[in-house]
Amino acid sequence: MARTMPHVDGVDHQYITAGALRMHVALAGPRDAPPLLLLHGWPQHWYLWRNVIPAVAADHRVIAPDLRGFGWTDAPPGGYRKERMASDVLALLDTLGIDRVKLVGHDWGGWIGFLLALRAPERFERYLALNIAPPFVPPRSDSGALLAAARLWYQVVLAGPLGARFMRHGGTEIVWRAALRDPDAIDAAARAAFTDAFREPVRARASQLVYREFLLRELLPAMAGRYRSTRLTVPTYLLFGEEDDAVDPGVLEGARPFCDDLTIELVPGVGHFIVDERPDLVVARIKSFLG
Repeated sequence: MARTMPHVDGVDHQYITAGALRMHVALAGPRDAPPLLLLHGWPQHWYLWRNVIPAVAADHRVIAPDLRGFGWTDAPPGGYRKERMASDVLALLDTLGIDRVKLVGHDWGGWIGFLLALRAPERFERYLALNIAPPFVPPRSDSGALLAAARLWYQVVLAGPLGARFMRHGGTEIVWRAALRDPDAIDAAARAAFTDAFREPVRARASQLVYREFLLRELLPAMAGRYRSTRLTVPTYLLFGEEDDAVDPGVLEGARPFCDDLTIELVPGVGHFIVDERPDLVVARIKSFLG
């Protein structure tokens, strides 16, 4: 049974072939306005931005794609390394004929955003990263290192043999309960819009591969310094809910030596899903930092 696309006023939906991938993209705002690219994370899709898009679309051409395997974008059997997913985004911009954008990314969309800014800085005017540690940040070497590693428990579950089944049978509810400081920030209708996608076996499998590729092939090279040889030159603002149970805020200051222009703002009382818990603050930073 086909899933119903959730509604946000002023949003149009297109399916665009980017490279070999058919991507779903939510679009809003004037076609000739400065482009603003919004990249979601797990376990969400374009609808993460439901409370952000109406507040910024008057001044921007908003482009909110579903990443590979998420939402209504194709979920092929491979290609879930984050560098490949970053290539999907560049192919999308090329197909749309967009040379340069302002960028916002949360969670995996935030990690992919950093990869994009490192690989093609000329394509990104400014970058607002939300609750994600940069891939070039050195790992902790103090007493907090073990606790930081323990935060990855859910990734091990999702990447494991039963990860896809866990997602298909409502396991994301466990993640919501653990990560949200405001349990009302994602209402029942929004949760259904996100979790229903995982009832499709190919999408549950895609998310399993997102985490499996990371744990088996991406995490250790990143920790060993894969991304520390290229400076981040794109001006970047890292907005971070400091009660994040998924990402250790203690590592963030370690990113500064690898950046030309990095601002870090920690937000007390907010967990990992800052876009859902504080959309007003995210909108304010988009307007003040991205312009």
